[in-house]
Amino acid sequence: MAFGITRSELNAFKEKAQRGEIAILTHYWYDERFPQYKTVTKAGCSNVETLVKWGKQYGLKREWIHYQKGLPHFDLLGENARDVLKKEGLESQLEKFKQ
Repeated sequence: MAFGITRSELNAFKEKAQRGEIAILTHYWYDERFPQYKTVTKAGCSNVETLVKWGKQYGLKREWIHYQKGLPHFDLLGENARDVLKKEGLESQLEKFKQ
């Protein structure tokens, strides 16, 4: 479940990813396995090879891709998420969630 984003933000993320482009979205999130993190950044793309190629520049591995709900994506946490957001020029997502 995504919290802290609007339905239109979520739909824009999905539409961009389904077009085969890299789409990135940060939202509030909790997982008891990672209690130190309050957000997750998802980097998704319907074209797995495009996603793998993009991920390599950030040290992300193909086997880390999640295939939930038909949309391949990486889940980025903590410093990794901050680095990707900064390098992708998406500092506004950092500011929104005060990471």
